[in-house]
Amino acid sequence: MDDRGLLDLIIGRFPGISPVDRIRLCTSFDREADFTLLSRRDIEEVLKKRLDAGFGTMAELQARAAADAAAARLRGIAYVSYVQSGYPPLLREIYDPPVLLFYRGAMPDPGGPLAAVVGTRKPSGAAAAQAYDLCRDLGRKGIPVVSGLALGIDALAHRGNLDGGGATVAVLGSGLDQVYPASNRMLARRILEDGGVLLSEYPPGTEPRKWHFPARNRIIAGLARGTLLVEAPAVSGALITARFALEQGRDLWVASAGAAPGSVTGEGTRRLVEEGAKVVSSANSILAEWGIVPEGRTGETPPRDGLAMALARQLNINL
Repeated sequence: MDDRGLLDLIIGRFPGISPVDRIRLCTSFDREADFTLLSRRDIEEVLKKRLDAGFGTMAELQARAAADAAAARLRGIAYVSYVQSGYPPLLREIYDPPVLLFYRGAMPDPGGPLAAVVGTRKPSGAAAAQAYDLCRDLGRKGIPVVSGLALGIDALAHRGNLDGGGATVAVLGSGLDQVYPASNRMLARRILEDGGVLLSEYPPGTEPRKWHFPARNRIIAGLARGTLLVEAPAVSGALITARFALEQGRDLWVASAGAAPGSVTGEGTRRLVEEGAKVVSSANSILAEWGIVPEGRTGETPPRDGLAMALARQLNINL
């Protein structure tokens, strides 16, 4: 174990501070032994702010961090901190990156582009089909898709990317041992079996909470060079991801099916188009934006797998 020891896990468990504050602590200290000698007042001076009364003791934080490390080892979960070389470089660039990423599987190639694909849990048939096809085609071109493992568009994006040979990335709003929704646990298993990765900023044992998902969306957008919003109603978590992409200075696109007139589930998507978001109809549109020349035949549509079809039937849509 290096001199950092449990330092980043301790900072990750530090109560009542923002992700920005955690990064400030993470980059201000490089030895667990030095950090654990600090008083509450010392830390307040580093952060230039008063700490919440529920700070507790440093010994309590160390004990919780040690428990997190033990739980991660037991469950086959690794973690990487903001200051380590394995941390995703694009995520490091955003305003409020997580101080730690817990992961299962293979982290994506830091030198390759990722595309975030998000949308409603109850898509129209056209949007569902386009999400699957587009993400499959990105996988065939070696582009991993990042999404949130939710029902609907997220699940179709992951499945399509896997079927195209992509190493898809799923970002959870819970600990990696608490996959949510439970109906997507088989999909999570397949992601790991097929070379993808499950990521979370939350330590093992953390249950999904409503407020975790908006926070998770900044990670989905932050990992990717660009975000595709397939289809979203006027109020949608997917729109939060799109706003994060804009704030982070990343590309933002809307799928043509989600921008089509007349669909209630596309109200939010159409609003983004009115505000200037570019509409794309295929993976090649995204590749062209990034200056990547497509290889091989681009018009073929191989059969969709049985699980994707079953998922579509659950959503009452046709693929």
